[in-house]
Amino acid sequence: MSEHEFDLVVLGGGSGGYAAALRARELGSTVALIEKDKVGGTCLHRGCVPTKALLHTAEIADEVRGSAAYGIQSTLQGVDIDAVGRFREGIVSAKFKGLQGLLKARGIEVVAGAGRLTSPTTVEVAGEVYRGRNVVLATGSYSKTLPGLEIGGRIITSEQALTLDEVPGRVIVLGGGVIGVEFASVWASWGAQVSIVEGFPHLVAKEEEHISRQLEREYRKRGIDLHLGVRFKSATDTGAGVSVELEDGTTLSADYLLVAIGRGPVTQNLGYEEVGVAMERGFVTVDERLRTSVPGVYAVGDIVPGLQLAHRAYQQGIFVAEEIAGLDPVVIDDLNVPRVTYCEPQIFSIGLTEAQARERFGEDGVQAYEYNLAGNAKSSILGTSGFIKMVRRVDGPIVGVHGIGARVGELVGEAQLIVNWEAYPEDIAPLIHAHPTQTETIGEAALYLAGKPLHAI
Repeated sequence: MSEHEFDLVVLGGGSGGYAAALRARELGSTVALIEKDKVGGTCLHRGCVPTKALLHTAEIADEVRGSAAYGIQSTLQGVDIDAVGRFREGIVSAKFKGLQGLLKARGIEVVAGAGRLTSPTTVEVAGEVYRGRNVVLATGSYSKTLPGLEIGGRIITSEQALTLDEVPGRVIVLGGGVIGVEFASVWASWGAQVSIVEGFPHLVAKEEEHISRQLEREYRKRGIDLHLGVRFKSATDTGAGVSVELEDGTTLSADYLLVAIGRGPVTQNLGYEEVGVAMERGFVTVDERLRTSVPGVYAVGDIVPGLQLAHRAYQQGIFVAEEIAGLDPVVIDDLNVPRVTYCEPQIFSIGLTEAQARERFGEDGVQAYEYNLAGNAKSSILGTSGFIKMVRRVDGPIVGVHGIGARVGELVGEAQLIVNWEAYPEDIAPLIHAHPTQTETIGEAALYLAGKPLHAI
């Protein structure tokens, strides 16, 4: 058994792992990056990137279907699922090759194989030992299922949904969170009959309640069948389709059942607990500096409790590399990590909801304003409804910005700067937002809260 020495050993080559490796190498460390599958992880190969490619094809289908309203004569003849697959895989392949080239150019040792933590300083891969002064755990997540619900055949997770070789005629989505509403949006745009089953009273239940209700209205307009506040009971794969029974007695049938109830941490049988890494419900527990209970061992990304988002993992990976280098970096609290749901209409969110703000600062300590997209020229051109909501402390900074509408996900960049820099509405109000753009909605909301509304009432 041979041994290889590095300054840093990273177990897991997904978003958080490769970000840590790249930043550590920039800071002069030697780095081994261990990945059992493909660098880029779930986000690049089975999550963020391929799903957004599908969502773009869905947007195009909707545009073609509704083009007559804009004076364009066109007909949606159907969806060529093989061509869609080639488009999706072309994007993924190009990004994968680019990432491989970047890691090689930076001089990072990429080790292919399943790694296992064997001590606070060593990871073993196929009989080879990789020793680091520090170790970063970044082993990612997997699609969860329910006890007794076996994945296979007509019962699928998002991984299988990505590569279906047909547009299903009917599909049931179990779970109304981000993954569920995004796939429901794709299939509905492609012409499928879609039903969503969600145990909580609302879709995307962690968002502003008004946003959830707006999404539900829009989904019903699109013909998506919603079963909210009702729990799943059982599913039967008949071979030709799937039958789903709910606890309220409702029975649904479809070609496929997508199980989209969230993702769990990949931490089992990797040596973590044997080495002494503290765990809770399968997640690695860390302090505010992302240190585990074992000195010199850090954890980032989906295995750390909190938001399971690629950009959070990137930030944590960079943070850990800089922390090890003694740069005293700033870690962003989960509350102020930007979030986007890429369904139609899109949703974005940063910071506190109005309800959270009132709970924290008191009923009289908060001001909130919703700017309707009907007042925004660019949104009218796009034919979208929705709103932007801004929440501030009375006589204080903006603590939350949220929105729903076509393409509003692009607004989250400015919104997260406003919240994370603790800007006041009075700071934003004088700034110029180009016209006609949807970014004007941010300016209009700030103008209102600053006491000098322009187009707002």
